[in-house]
Amino acid sequence: MKLTHFLIPVLLAAFTATAADKDGFTPVFNGKDFTGWAGPVENYEVKEGAVACKAGKGGTIYTKEEYGDFVVRLEFKVPAGGNNGLAIRYPGKGDTAYVGMCELQVLDDSAPKYAKLDPRQYHGSAYGMAAPKRGHQKPVGEWNTQEVTVKGSSIKVVLNGTTILDTDLSKVDPATFMGKSKHPGLALTKGHFGFAGHGDAVQFRNISIKRLD
Repeated sequence: MKLTHFLIPVLLAAFTATAADKDGFTPVFNGKDFTGWAGPVENYEVKEGAVACKAGKGGTIYTKEEYGDFVVRLEFKVPAGGNNGLAIRYPGKGDTAYVGMCELQVLDDSAPKYAKLDPRQYHGSAYGMAAPKRGHQKPVGEWNTQEVTVKGSSIKVVLNGTTILDTDLSKVDPATFMGKSKHPGLALTKGHFGFAGHGDAVQFRNISIKRLD
């Protein structure tokens, strides 16, 4: 057998293993730059292999690929008073909390300035629509693990091994939405995944997605 004939399947197997792990999750951030991402990437930077929102900057950056039903796994770290969000089925422009399916809040729940928020504004909430369970976030400055499953209109958030949100957003009465705000993106069946920075140096790493559709 020629050496090249032997190497080709080996290299292809190695590439496949890198592209998706044994559970079917594919990395969407390479830990070096913003290849595969769009939006105001100049407002973000890479710090020790993590996506970091620059202090005082923000905006929603997102994967160039779109997803319908999917599971995303990631780690995040918030500074004191940190605020960010996960953009779910984001259309590529506008405020993802309203024009996307939802924004999943990423927040330092322990900050005194957030002591009197609406329950639908704390970490893991589907912003303005559904409140999470609290008390499962690690102390400020430590890395947290989170898995989010999006299937149809249902969304499930597991934080550090505990389910803090598991709801069908289509069954939430719009009349009860925080501030009676409209959420026109709620019915979207696909869109981009991203991070909605609000000026705080929140960091994300080890970001991978598994398609379910």
